[in-house]
Amino acid sequence: MKLEASLAAWGSPDFARTFRSEIKSHAGSLPLQQGLAATSYALGEKVEAMLISAAEEGNFLRVKAGIFFEGIIAGCNCADDPTPVKGQGEYCEMRFDIDRHTGEATVTLFER
Repeated sequence: MKLEASLAAWGSPDFARTFRSEIKSHAGSLPLQQGLAATSYALGEKVEAMLISAAEEGNFLRVKAGIFFEGIIAGCNCADDPTPVKGQGEYCEMRFDIDRHTGEATVTLFER
């Protein structure tokens, strides 16, 4: 994933807002399924990021963020299956290493 707008906003008051917006637009590239704690299937429609920390380290911007999203408990889809289909809140933390020259970002999921 490329986070070029976040890289361009680095050092400005708009960095946090820009980063949150870019993460939301790249929700499909995040390892949400691996970040599940209470459900069995991640939904990528309602993803929000909370900036925890950000710093320059060598050729990278290292950003730690809390990711809020929803998941469901997937059932058998039988007519009498009592499993709720409404999304349940999930949270995980990720580190984004943004290359300061290209904007390419790698994502690491923090273990619980």
